[in-house]
Amino acid sequence: MQNQLFIYNTLSRTKEKFEPINKGMVGLYVCGPTVYSDVHLGNCRTFISFDLIYRYLLHLGFKVRYVRNITDAGHLEGDRDEGEDKFEKKAKLEQLEPMEIVQKYTLGFHDVMREFNTLPPSIEPTATGHICEQIEMIKHIIVNGFAYEVNGTIYFDVEKYNSQYKYGQLTNRQLEDLVAGTRELNGQDEKRGRLDFALWIKAKPEQIMQWLSPWGWGFPGWHIECSAMSSKYLGNTFDIHGGGMDLQATHHTNEIAQSQACNHKTPVKYWMHTNMLTVNGVRMSKSAGNGFLPDQLFSGKHPLLEKGYSPMAVRFFMMQTHYRSTLDFSNEALKASEKAFKKIINGLITIKILTHNEDTASFDEELNSDILRLCSLCYAGMNDDFNSAITIANLFNLLKYINSFHHNILPLASLNKNSFETMKRTYIVFVEDILGLKEEKFFKPNLIDDVLEILLQTYKNAKEIKDYKTVDLIRAKIKEEGIIIKDTKNGVEWAYEE
Repeated sequence: MQNQLFIYNTLSRTKEKFEPINKGMVGLYVCGPTVYSDVHLGNCRTFISFDLIYRYLLHLGFKVRYVRNITDAGHLEGDRDEGEDKFEKKAKLEQLEPMEIVQKYTLGFHDVMREFNTLPPSIEPTATGHICEQIEMIKHIIVNGFAYEVNGTIYFDVEKYNSQYKYGQLTNRQLEDLVAGTRELNGQDEKRGRLDFALWIKAKPEQIMQWLSPWGWGFPGWHIECSAMSSKYLGNTFDIHGGGMDLQATHHTNEIAQSQACNHKTPVKYWMHTNMLTVNGVRMSKSAGNGFLPDQLFSGKHPLLEKGYSPMAVRFFMMQTHYRSTLDFSNEALKASEKAFKKIINGLITIKILTHNEDTASFDEELNSDILRLCSLCYAGMNDDFNSAITIANLFNLLKYINSFHHNILPLASLNKNSFETMKRTYIVFVEDILGLKEEKFFKPNLIDDVLEILLQTYKNAKEIKDYKTVDLIRAKIKEEGIIIKDTKNGVEWAYEE
């Protein structure tokens, strides 16, 4: 399966066969959150998408070093190395130390990631913990002739860099076009060129977060942290670098420039980017008033939401769309996804209790072939640039067979042992290990398994003596908890209401 994996590379704008630089070992770097506010859903989509990618690479047998940074310094309000530091501004508003702000929102980010059942990265470095590495990298860039100092601030010389490399290679744009899209430098601007950006910024005396450097007291620019930390933990050239598509034009473009200017090497083999979120067809943003936080999505406490949706239902919703496609939030889409998620989990419960007794006389060659084909298609979806939408569609096709076997519509004995075990293993592994889904007690908060069994037995007894009043009462009460009772050929069963 490993040799069949293809990845869309933003840099080449084509799907490429995945071949890691070091056989069996994959270096994966994802731009993490800037921790001065609550994590937004756009971030969540990126991290859930790369959690899926991480999980699948592990499933294929790769050893993966997954690095996801925490930006806790150097992020200014403006896009031209101007304005207040976002951490200090937030600290002043909340009357806290900047690192209290960092701690508060880092913990909040981790809480949300746990809710979404994402695996922790191998390494989660912070910008403030790697100031020395950033300073050293800047010194190398200066020595190589691609940066200059003005009054204690170090700027990257984009025009000089572009004379040897292509600055806009990630977005396939020429330097002239990029310059034309920027404001002209005013007489007070220290930069030599319009696109030049700060690697190190001179601190004002009142600045709280500042460090001593060869150029005086200051703090790092936003872009240098990722270049310094990715090279430290993954090497000067590594396999995959990911993030949201909003990082492509500036942050990732500048990362490439810094790394090449320092090491004279292409820093990343495969660049991957997740697409944007929309709400009812309109791009999700704070300014549009249609942005909501994960907690609001879970609780339903937002004017645009009719109800709350569980973390696993939201995770499943996000993975029903390919990571490079626009994902549109609407109550209708979320409700449909919640219903589909329950079907998937009901299937997971069912497949785990199915047992197989082989009967060669009942063997159905065509049925066995179709089961194996669907299992193979689950892999084919993921091998096609981690297309979880295709994989999920084929899991639902497998689920139809699982339910048919469970309800004796199709005889389970028509499968040979290999086909049955492949079906069972594929469904469980893809749902739990690759898609990262799990059963949620959210759907039955006031019930425990023992009480549920007693209710089912009471229901069964009432039905046998034709006490239909009690039968209807149990059905109605248990339905209030999101559970339905099913009368099947195998007896009385329960399932999540879909």
